[in-house]
Amino acid sequence: MSIDEIIAFLEGMEGVLAVKPGPGDGTPEIAWGDAFFYYSPEGVVPAAAQPFATIVTKDYPEDEASRLNRPGAFRVNIAAGKDAFVRWTGRAPRDPGTGGPDPGTADAVFAHPVYGELGWLAVVEPGARTDAAVRELLGTAHGLARERYRRRAST
Repeated sequence: MSIDEIIAFLEGMEGVLAVKPGPGDGTPEIAWGDAFFYYSPEGVVPAAAQPFATIVTKDYPEDEASRLNRPGAFRVNIAAGKDAFVRWTGRAPRDPGTGGPDPGTADAVFAHPVYGELGWLAVVEPGARTDAAVRELLGTAHGLARERYRRRAST
């Protein structure tokens, strides 16, 4: 899957706001070229909400394990929830992680190197092995974000 395919897949979901930082929009330069996805039927970044998925195209400070500072590398990050995290990693998000794919391995699902303890999963350069899994996990993350939005709206 390419970055554009992932973005199109997510933008095709109900209520998704895709934020794609770039020059001149007031965002920090380090975020340029990345993408952040929120559940927001209003089309604005919700107050106090985190994205349910992101695409990063470079290493960030203290998030360098995926070695994204190489040509064409990117990582999709997915807040797919505890159940999906356990299914893919064999452990609860806050349990110490051992084993699993190296976070720089392409086309493999793994605990996010920084946000894994919060239940985030990640895939570097999704391909044939992870295409269906990435689509399923993104759908799950979207559903969880929608439910959080609806709970907040009803209070």
